[in-house]
Amino acid sequence: MHRIEYDAGSARLDIWFNGTGRYTYYGVPAHIYAGLLAAGSRGRYFNDNIRDRYG
Repeated sequence: MHRIEYDAGSARLDIWFNGTGRYTYYGVPAHIYAGLLAAGSRGRYFNDNIRDRYG
C-alpha cells in the first residue's frame, strides 16, 4: 500500500496497492479506517478486517 484515502461522508476507503493500482471499498466504518492507519502491519490488518468484507 502506498496511498490510503477515506471519505467519512460516504464511508468509502480507497487504497492504492503497489503494482495493482487503486481499489475502492464501500461501507467501511471510520473505526476500521483508523485501525488500518494505526496497525503495526497494514497488510495483515487489511487482510483480517477489510479484504472480502467490503465491496
